[in-house]
This record gives sequence, structure tokens and C-alpha cells, in this order.
Amino acid sequence: MSIAVTCSPMTGSTRQQRVAKLIQKEMSDIFQRDRRGLLDNAFLSIAEVRVSPDLSVAKLYISMMLVKDKQALLAKINDHKKEFRKLLGDKVGKQLRIVPEIVFYVDEVEENAQKLDDIINNLNIPPTE
Repeated sequence: MSIAVTCSPMTGSTRQQRVAKLIQKEMSDIFQRDRRGLLDNAFLSIAEVRVSPDLSVAKLYISMMLVKDKQALLAKINDHKKEFRKLLGDKVGKQLRIVPEIVFYVDEVEENAQKLDDIINNLNIPPTE
């Protein structure tokens, strides 16, 4: 399993951005070290993390490549959400007073880009004379 970390421009305060970046880094590490094999050796990346203004909720957008049933894998991740939050708390407990509640979403940006590429490639544009 491989994990890629990407940073995207975010709105919000500097504190929200720093906390989001910290959560993104640590959750990527947690997913990469998936000792129990919960993720079925899927290629995952944390595409983006958005943190609420009060830092109580973190929305994690997960990009899943080469995964046939993304919703099933998302359900499996959600089944172990408390475990992932505990692991996150162990890693960021010194930096954050309260470990935010984590909510996982499937990031579909890459899928939508691929669909758009396919549409453009399949256009029948006659040559100009």
C-alpha cells in the first residue's frame, strides 16, 4: 500500500490550516502503517483535510486508486473510525488539546478529471480546411 500526501489551498485561519496539515500528515502515516490490514492493501492518499473553525471536526477526503468498490472500503474505514481517531490522538495529543472528530469522504476529483479527459478524447472534431 502506498500513501501520498498532497496539500491543497484551503480557506480558513492559519490555525485551521496548520491543524489540517498536521492531521493529513499523521493520518497518512497511520494508513501507511496499517498493521492489521484493514485497508486491503489499497492505494490511498489523503487528498485534503478540512477542519471546522472550532477545530472539533476534521473532514478527510480520501483518494482511492485501483479500488473496485470504493464505498465498501469507505464503509470499512468508517467501521474503524474510533480506532483511527485513537491512533490520531496518540500522535497529536501533545499538539492539540482536543482530537477532532474525523469524517471520511471519497475524493472524486481524479475520477471526474479522468471522465472529462475521456469525453474530450472521444470528441469527433472535423479538421478545419
